[in-house]
Amino acid sequence: MTDSKRPSREEAEKAVLTLLQWAGDDPTREGLLDTPKRVVKAYEQWFSGYDSDPAEFLSRTFEEVEGYDEMVVLRDIRLESTCEHHLAPFIGRAHVAYIPDKRVVGISKLARLVDAYSKRLQIQEKLTAQIAATLEEVLQPKGVAVVIEAQHQCMTTRGVHKPGVSMQTSRMLGLFRSDPRTRQEFFSLVNAPGLSTNI
Repeated sequence: MTDSKRPSREEAEKAVLTLLQWAGDDPTREGLLDTPKRVVKAYEQWFSGYDSDPAEFLSRTFEEVEGYDEMVVLRDIRLESTCEHHLAPFIGRAHVAYIPDKRVVGISKLARLVDAYSKRLQIQEKLTAQIAATLEEVLQPKGVAVVIEAQHQCMTTRGVHKPGVSMQTSRMLGLFRSDPRTRQEFFSLVNAPGLSTNI
């Protein structure tokens, strides 16, 4: 969304005020007086991914790798995102891997890539695909693997009310898709026993 189409902070705070009233509470009581401001400030953090270009985090690469062509894995990247259907959080972890073809990227950039996409309204399936596609497009490696495991509050705190349930999604590209041994090695390294090696 361009800034010209984005509502003002004042308009956003008024929208929160309306929701508080709709919920049945009194937004003029002491505990809620500053809630609209707090919610808008929280939204700035939760949805900061709209203000960044995820591909830029991968733009600086290193070619002096002494011929290294084995798997690079960053596991257990904490992930906090927001379900676009109910505006409820889903929280979990991402495992990201690639097999370099002449170029590698700083490992912190992989975590920043995950953050950039997760700090947007999301569904887990799309988030998984976006991370993998950007890695493939920018680094052009021999393969990319992304696995996300998360618990969705839209399912645990409303609707079917099933706490403790986690969702797993994966995207395999290149060698991770075509070579079962490579895929198996990845799953072994991230220690995700519940995941099928035939994804």
